[in-house]
Amino acid sequence: MAKSRRGFFGWVWFVFWRLLVVLALLLLLLRFVPPPTTAFMLQSPYPVTQHWVSIDSLPPQMPLAVVASEDQRFPNHFGIDFTAISKAIDQFDDGDGLRGASTITQQTAKNLLLWPGRSFIRKGLEAALAVSLEAIWGKKRILEVYLNVAEFGKGIYGVEAASRHYFGKSARYLTTDEAARLAVLLPSPRSRDPNHLTPYLRQRVSWVERQMRQLGGGYLKAILQ
Repeated sequence: MAKSRRGFFGWVWFVFWRLLVVLALLLLLLRFVPPPTTAFMLQSPYPVTQHWVSIDSLPPQMPLAVVASEDQRFPNHFGIDFTAISKAIDQFDDGDGLRGASTITQQTAKNLLLWPGRSFIRKGLEAALAVSLEAIWGKKRILEVYLNVAEFGKGIYGVEAASRHYFGKSARYLTTDEAARLAVLLPSPRSRDPNHLTPYLRQRVSWVERQMRQLGGGYLKAILQ
């Protein structure tokens, strides 16, 4: 019986390591090749529209807008922002409700390989994948993939598809205001429209633009070179 148990766990360990090797090779490949699809696109109940665009072709205000809105410590953490997690826990303890503390890296990992939800299993996988992306891809690639796979509307994935859909032009020509309006869609992209902002979202756009000015145009320069 003991020998059988060792055989079973040995088989599980063998499969586990093989899966890790396959995952590492996949992530290494995706460092250089645009993902043909993502887990979230495959699960979308809507027809999917996406057009890949190099981050070098985008105006600097687009990546700055999503960083200002979603993850201002993006250049400084290694996939997991423990400061944001601690703050979210403190706010929850104060009765403010549990707020998300996912980094852009975690959101990229989730969109690319996981599923919606808030289970501890998924969050654990998300955190492990986020650290792996930081190690294998680096900041620039993570931000590039995020800008191309994040959902900006019902079946609209990536800033290029979003810019064409909402503004009738390539993301290469987005203004600061338009970049901020796209950035505020990200928490609830299927219920928001940058051309029909609620009073709350208009305030949010103004806040994002202020944050962009405070961070400065050179804030992402080191990671985008």
